[in-house]
Amino acid sequence: MHSRHPQDARRFLLSPPKPLVAIVGRPNVGKSTLANRIVGRRAAVVQEKPGVTRDRREFPADWNGRSFTVVDTGGWQQGKDADLIEDICLQAEMAIAAADLILFVVDAQGEITSDDAAVARLLRPETDRVVMVANKADNDALSRESAAFTRLGLGEPIPVSAIHGYGVADLLDVLVRRLPDPPDGDFVEDPMPDVAVIGRPNVGKSTLLNRLVGDERVLVSPVPGTTRDPIDVMVELDGAAYRLIDTAGMRRKPKMSEDVEFFSVLRAREVLRRAHAALLMVDATDGVTHQDQRIARLAADSGAALVILANKWDAADLEQREQTTYELGARLGFAGWAPVLRISALTGARLHRLGSALETVLENRSRRIPTGVLNRLITEMAAEHPPPVRRGRRPRILFAAQSRPAPPTIALFVKGKLDRPYLRFIERRLRQAYDFTGTPVRIVVRRGGGRGGR
Repeated sequence: MHSRHPQDARRFLLSPPKPLVAIVGRPNVGKSTLANRIVGRRAAVVQEKPGVTRDRREFPADWNGRSFTVVDTGGWQQGKDADLIEDICLQAEMAIAAADLILFVVDAQGEITSDDAAVARLLRPETDRVVMVANKADNDALSRESAAFTRLGLGEPIPVSAIHGYGVADLLDVLVRRLPDPPDGDFVEDPMPDVAVIGRPNVGKSTLLNRLVGDERVLVSPVPGTTRDPIDVMVELDGAAYRLIDTAGMRRKPKMSEDVEFFSVLRAREVLRRAHAALLMVDATDGVTHQDQRIARLAADSGAALVILANKWDAADLEQREQTTYELGARLGFAGWAPVLRISALTGARLHRLGSALETVLENRSRRIPTGVLNRLITEMAAEHPPPVRRGRRPRILFAAQSRPAPPTIALFVKGKLDRPYLRFIERRLRQAYDFTGTPVRIVVRRGGGRGGR
């Protein structure tokens, strides 16, 4: 049995995150077209109408062996000039807050606009993370003329034509060189687990931290977004030390609700990138909202262990409790493996269960399955429920191995192709055989004719 004293805390494994590359710029400069070209598929909706990318969308990408995540920051709606510039500035602020590298896209077929200048002013203090891209440079003359955008003070732009692919390889070479160096090895060790406290505004995150810490360390207000900076607090639960990270606050602006919503999602993502576990708080008096759903998906995809806290349970009436219980299953079913604690951060009701829950989910996140045992289990699954035939041939699982813990990641070497429903079946069976409560389980398929195939 390991020691429960903080100074003897176990060393937890943190998977290195992929760098984030945000694409920003005014409407109709070709941001989504560039995102599609970098990703290598038509992932984002592209139309001539400004503002057609209604949501901020993320896509995995890689170049010359470096993997990263592309964030297409769209969602602007044409309106009065002042409103449009404010939207553009807000998008740039989001990129500044979260991205490792920012691609600032301008239109090589046009001149510098006030909107371009507004974004440039915000990005100028972050020049070490900014690459300016002059898109629509469809010929040599436009490529040469794009040097005029140097006046924006962010260096000389890289001319590209996203629609035709000209110059994109050169841009990607620069992008990869400018990305932060990957950490040494597969994991980074930390003697104390980081636990992210995430959720939409005003669900009780700061109240929870104050209750656990025992003082008013965090500003608490009924106004959403009053926590201005990320706050790390060390607490001891059931004799074990944890570093709790409160989600950084949102700058409250008279903006549309979708911008407010995205800020909370953005902050959650920032915190989750360094977290071993997450406490997702929902408000039992409100039920599970679309915003809760988005943040929960972010947590489930991050690789962190997860505990869901249905806060304000004592303040909820019977109908609200029943509705919240139903919505936890219906709307957060993709994270059905996460335990749910029904608590009151204000009064401390049932918070005594939190330490045990965190210990369980973190232990499960570090669980390893011996290769021989895993292969016997996979063989039994395939015999009982063979993969469905595809194009006249049945896929065969040749070999299985757990490639890493934290979170548990299972590599399947397959001849043929396994569909998503079958991969979900494998995950369900793995969870039946082993206690993976509170942790995501990732299954990676490598195709080939032998154990070393991909």
